[in-house]
Amino acid sequence: MTNSLTLEERLNQDCFCIDVDPAQVWAAVEQAAAGVVPVALLKQHRAHLFSSAPVFLSEADLAAMSEIVQAIETTAQLASYQQAVLAWAPQIAKVDPGPRGAFMGYDFHLTPTGPKLIEVNTNAGGAFLNALLAQAQVACCPEVRALVPAADPLADFESAVWRMFAAEWSLQGRTEPPKVVAIVDDAPTEQYLYPEFLLAQAFFERQGLEAVIADLRDLRVEGGRLLLGNLEIDLVYNRLVDFAFERPETAALRQAYLADAVVVTPNPRNHALLADKRNLTLLSDPEQLDALGVDAAQRRVLAAIPKARQVTADNAADLWAERKSLFFKPAGGHAGKAVYRGDKLTRGAWAGILEGDFIAQAFAAPSERRVHVEGSPQTRKLDVRLYTHAGETLLAAARVYQGQTTNFRTPGGGFAPVVVMGKSAPDASPHPLPLCAS
Repeated sequence: MTNSLTLEERLNQDCFCIDVDPAQVWAAVEQAAAGVVPVALLKQHRAHLFSSAPVFLSEADLAAMSEIVQAIETTAQLASYQQAVLAWAPQIAKVDPGPRGAFMGYDFHLTPTGPKLIEVNTNAGGAFLNALLAQAQVACCPEVRALVPAADPLADFESAVWRMFAAEWSLQGRTEPPKVVAIVDDAPTEQYLYPEFLLAQAFFERQGLEAVIADLRDLRVEGGRLLLGNLEIDLVYNRLVDFAFERPETAALRQAYLADAVVVTPNPRNHALLADKRNLTLLSDPEQLDALGVDAAQRRVLAAIPKARQVTADNAADLWAERKSLFFKPAGGHAGKAVYRGDKLTRGAWAGILEGDFIAQAFAAPSERRVHVEGSPQTRKLDVRLYTHAGETLLAAARVYQGQTTNFRTPGGGFAPVVVMGKSAPDASPHPLPLCAS
């Protein structure tokens, strides 16, 4: 280790004594889901859902990430920006029912020059699981209790989440409280994050709502109402990756949404304004932002977004020549699918990119976390996700992984709790680490 590393970097490299007990996390999951989570079965297929190693983050980096989120959300409210991004969005995104989007996810890589925004996601998965992870960490680690002043992170999180859903409901003009909420996905029981659906269901029930987990194929519209069986749905917590409700299976939800028969969050407009990858080509271009009327202070904040360009026939030759410093992503992509790192790009993959709708983004290398795997320290990559609503951060969490993108297949990897080091934390020095021994 060199003295030039920050305290957080040194802890991420060398701290192995603060852990999260996976058994304790799963016990918390089972308890929070009112005993309905089939823990034994889920653990068989999700061995790498949770990392036992926390990720250390400086208060300054967290503040910088939050500032970027707020700058993007503020920019997204400008009429000029909306006109620009809706020009390439599907028609359904032009409908504005009001909600801002529950559980937006802003993903960052930590670099020597500060956090770099990699992408924005609607219906970002993992928030409820990460809240439990933070709770388990505080419960089982006295070192973390000394660092983290919040004694009950799960209660704080749930309070903020309920305010978020109540705000989404009100933003669509609803005055009477909702009675029934549906957590909707495509074949939800088969989803990797199905445990989180159970946690969300239990959360809504604690707020006094009737909560169901619904396959979108089982929804229907009748008499101007969205129904699941004979149950009328008031609020949909949307976990679909059919962001524009374009597939035939989404017809009932689409019809109810367009008829204002149900509140859906996040909705197609939220995705179009914030999570379409093409938006990064505007947000990372100071000249275009200036032309859209974004003020100088916001432009300085948004300069932390790596430069992104749309892939076109006109710039294809230049982008191929520069490919080793670029990442290629589909405009409507999610979960790292169809993403290509330029230095590993084949001619065949490049032909597919040229036929699709892709952006090329300047590569910002992820930072690293060393973890114990079968008794030996191994290096893993990490990114940090802020779960947000209307620009306000609800929760910070990390993902530890190996390979090109986060995949939950890495021994020692998975969701990781974040420990934010305050300004009073000891400075990095050649002396032994204040919390742990290598």
